[in-house]
Amino acid sequence: MSFINIALHPSVSKALTEQGYSKATPIQQQAIPVVLAKRDVLGCAQTGTGKTAAFLVPILQMLLEEGSVQRHPYIKALVLAPTRELALQIAENAQALSAHTTIKHAVLFGGVSQQPQVNKLRAGVDILIATPGRLKDLMNQGLVSLKQVKYLVLDEADRMLDMGFIQDIKQIIRYIPADRQTLFFSATMPPEILKLTHTLLRNPVKVEVTPVATAAEQVTQYVYFSEKQQKASLLLNLLGNEAFETVIVFTKMKHMADKISRFLNKEGISADAIHGNKSQLQRQTALERFKRRRTRVLVATDIAARGIDVDKLGHVINYDLPQTAETYVHRIGRTGRAGSAGTAISICSHEEKPLLAEIQKLIKRTITVARIPGDPQKN
Repeated sequence: MSFINIALHPSVSKALTEQGYSKATPIQQQAIPVVLAKRDVLGCAQTGTGKTAAFLVPILQMLLEEGSVQRHPYIKALVLAPTRELALQIAENAQALSAHTTIKHAVLFGGVSQQPQVNKLRAGVDILIATPGRLKDLMNQGLVSLKQVKYLVLDEADRMLDMGFIQDIKQIIRYIPADRQTLFFSATMPPEILKLTHTLLRNPVKVEVTPVATAAEQVTQYVYFSEKQQKASLLLNLLGNEAFETVIVFTKMKHMADKISRFLNKEGISADAIHGNKSQLQRQTALERFKRRRTRVLVATDIAARGIDVDKLGHVINYDLPQTAETYVHRIGRTGRAGSAGTAISICSHEEKPLLAEIQKLIKRTITVARIPGDPQKN
């Protein structure tokens, strides 16, 4: 079966086949024809729905059709992402999907030396993927020109709002030609995001999959009730099940992520922690080790985990329940991605029961209570 019922450039089709894309996801089926029709897009889609390919595939197709890829290319497409991890993930997809073309891409993010990134820009780039802070910094230094940008993508706009990037984005967009095509993706649509869409998009086509703030249907959800001091032993008990091959464990606090990682390694379970206090190199190394199955468990805080895309991630464990129900939806969206099955387990203390109630209200379902065999837990 073809990826999508549209004649794609042979180079793009070959890359899709090599990457295992056999059937387009709903967001890809809806968005790709609209983008190729040169329309602006307002996409309401959570992570794990395949939205990265939904904008990269048609952008690559249009660049190839235009024949505008030159020996010394200028920036024709700009993709803005809220975090380093997501920017790197998009760049990884761009690399794979453009493998059989001469299209060049670069990724910009803070926390590392700018010189290697500047060198790549000077060598010529067709597609630029960037976090707003580093891009604005390099623009202020006169090192980036956006005068030739024809395609603008804003990915995870709601997260950019949460992280305080909206003003940066507005300033960046002033330097992009008004006669451009804009693709705007957000998992939720708070008032400020809707206001932004009105200023950025021209008569957009709205594409929407997985209703806003609902958990992915492929994810099976359980909750264990446990006192705070018993959470570590319960986590160890859960990981004693060999079916838990690759697991992301979420915590609210950075120091707790480190503490759990040390505890698991001491107990013979390979684990790494990623959070905002880790250097970019440490975070990239930990993520790469996890993707290559060299570590079994990745312990992460919410901000550090944005953009993590791991093939066939079977389990997510909420060691702490998040402060907002929307964050729970984002967390469990790390598994059950692109049609795969996944399991999300939450460990809930007595103090966290009000948070659990808010989560269940948002997702409109009662999460199944699970018990360890032989453990007479009380609710």
